[in-house]
Amino acid sequence: MATALAVTISDAEWRVMRIVWTLKQTDSRTIIDLLAQQHDWKPATIKTLIGRLVKKGALATTKQGRQFIYTPLIPEQSAMDTALINELDQMCAMHRGTSIAHVLEQTEMSKADVQHLIDVLAKKLPTAPDAVHCDCLPDGCEGSCES
Repeated sequence: MATALAVTISDAEWRVMRIVWTLKQTDSRTIIDLLAQQHDWKPATIKTLIGRLVKKGALATTKQGRQFIYTPLIPEQSAMDTALINELDQMCAMHRGTSIAHVLEQTEMSKADVQHLIDVLAKKLPTAPDAVHCDCLPDGCEGSCES
């Protein structure tokens, strides 16, 4: 199974992957029909996206009669975790916590999700540093982000 770390998925490819992850396996006609309900994309565009995902190692393809069946080769949670970590890695370390808090304020979550976050944060609190330092400039350079 390919790792999510090795696969970069574009915004449009995420739409395809979400369908395949949800259905566990599907054919291109189903993907095209479902995406046509959500977006104004042509079948050729969707087939190109599917082909790219196969090339990237995100989807497996098997021939079944006259059609191809697609199954995910990367786990959904792993791909989501990697994508989010990659985004956070682009931000100043001292501002990531605030950005995460802003995202949480705007994200619909179940009570179980909220409780899980509370548990994770409670476990993290005793070993958390008093401050996270700016990592925007190389060590030894003058200046840093303001808090």
